[in-house]
Amino acid sequence: MSEKTYSSHKSRRRKLIRRCFSGLLIFNFILLIIILLVYAILQPKKPRFILQDATVFNLTVSAATPNIISTTIQVTINSRNPNDNIGVYYDKMDVYASYHNQQITYFTAIPPVYQGHKDVNIWSPFVYGDNVPVAPFNGLALSQDQTIGGIQVVFKIDSRVKWKVGSFVSGRYHLHVSCPAYVPLGNNQNTGIWIGNAVKYQLSQSCSVSI
Repeated sequence: MSEKTYSSHKSRRRKLIRRCFSGLLIFNFILLIIILLVYAILQPKKPRFILQDATVFNLTVSAATPNIISTTIQVTINSRNPNDNIGVYYDKMDVYASYHNQQITYFTAIPPVYQGHKDVNIWSPFVYGDNVPVAPFNGLALSQDQTIGGIQVVFKIDSRVKWKVGSFVSGRYHLHVSCPAYVPLGNNQNTGIWIGNAVKYQLSQSCSVSI
């Protein structure tokens, strides 16, 4: 092959690569415009969560070591999809409890589920942790809460969701839910309802949602 022929082939190859690259950029730009238009037209809203109640089977602070806490609580969480034309796939959901930004229970998994337009789902997972040491900077607060007779717990949900519009399904997004609740220590029957060996507290507490 002559040097002139080789240069000609090389030039055509470069032009083909540039055209493919330009076509890919144009395709991605058009796709982005379509997604933005769909988003603007549909105006998707975040799911809404409410912490309905908490049933306390065990919530104790160690008398011998005041920075050790044990927890077994069943929570009822209500989730509503407020969108008219958008469904939500919950691919993965982990529920746990935290105290002063410290996780005090294990992760409890909620099975994946699809939430249709305006649909409501109710979950009642158990969250628990046995003899969990509280960080030293939270020990004083825990001792004070024990004296008062209750602690401020935040029930959290970490989830991965996908949006569904018609047959189109988006990529995964991280969804974080925080549900604060004041929970009495020592199964205080004056503010709860006894159910067997547990006490149920009606909360109806709205949760914050971030994506």
